[in-house]
Amino acid sequence: MRTSRVLLVLLLAVGAAACSSKGKVREPAKLASIEAPAVKPQTVWSHSAGKGSNGEFGGLRLALEADALFAADTAGRVYAFEPKTGKRLWEASTQSRVISGPGVSGDLVLVGTLDAEVIALSRADGKEKWRRSVSSEVMSAPVGNGDVVVARSGDGRVYGLTATRGDRVWLQDRTVPNLTLRGMSTPLLAGNRVYVGFDNGRLAALKLSDGTPEWEQVVAVPSGRTELERLTDVDASLLDNGKDLFAASFGGEVACLDGDTGQVLWRRSIKSYTGFAEAGDFIIVTDESGVVWALDARTGAAAWKQEGLLNRRLSPPVSFKDWIVVGDFEGYLHWLDPKDGKIVGRSREGSDPIRAALVTGDDLLYVMNNTGRVAAVHLK
Repeated sequence: MRTSRVLLVLLLAVGAAACSSKGKVREPAKLASIEAPAVKPQTVWSHSAGKGSNGEFGGLRLALEADALFAADTAGRVYAFEPKTGKRLWEASTQSRVISGPGVSGDLVLVGTLDAEVIALSRADGKEKWRRSVSSEVMSAPVGNGDVVVARSGDGRVYGLTATRGDRVWLQDRTVPNLTLRGMSTPLLAGNRVYVGFDNGRLAALKLSDGTPEWEQVVAVPSGRTELERLTDVDASLLDNGKDLFAASFGGEVACLDGDTGQVLWRRSIKSYTGFAEAGDFIIVTDESGVVWALDARTGAAAWKQEGLLNRRLSPPVSFKDWIVVGDFEGYLHWLDPKDGKIVGRSREGSDPIRAALVTGDDLLYVMNNTGRVAAVHLK
């Protein structure tokens, strides 16, 4: 089965990240003390969102809206919290093996399952609205615009479903390589278009209404002798900064594209499977070895790189207030100055890994670790 081959690649990828070319173990960087920290983060509230990912590698994440902060766990529970206080608004059990989401589409909260289902719950109270079977496990969060829900399955298919009942209105199919990383980038909605990164190293723009391809572009071309070396998955979260589109491949390329035409404006040799943050004129990306890069959004030139967090298995970066924040495998949050990449502060939200993307509100930064601890952080 393809699932076993994907899982094998996950183990191989983790091993590759931990070992050098000579087979020596790459130790995580020791954290240097910070003299006179420029930031003083403080936890405002924290609560449990079930078991979290419970050791599973998937697409569980936080989803922040004005009315609630949504979370889910692999036991099939979905949660809504009041963003300012952390008060639990509702909890729902899907009785399914949830592996991705939540996503929010209009009055729906959406999750995907290991059993090839997309489940839609009421945003108001968590009651189930509908569930729809697809062809394979749904490893990235389903998303939508209130009318159309877009979901991806692990066999390379992208579904367009009606928000009212989950009926299929369109389907796009792509060939999946024999081996891939376990995980998928979440489809990115932008106006009447949805951008999707595929495991074959390509990025496509589809018309949201009917799934018609508007363009398709190569982000990375397979290279190397082994299948592991030839991985090109576009698993990092995509970024649309209102001008250009940014994508990263595990094959070793970060690319800036014209969102309307797919034309590549620049490329930079960086291997990443996490995602991006925007900070002024810079695009911030964490690579597979734990280096944090700041790239000029117009040219791709490196403005700085921070190597003090090597092999700490960083989360995607996020821009919060005047800082860049990343989580790591020991539950630390590292605060960086976007001007030069200097680490100016550190805080900790438990001792478990932070893999899911951090989420920002007006005044609070929201964090979820692998065991389901959800916390809200603010700066004094």
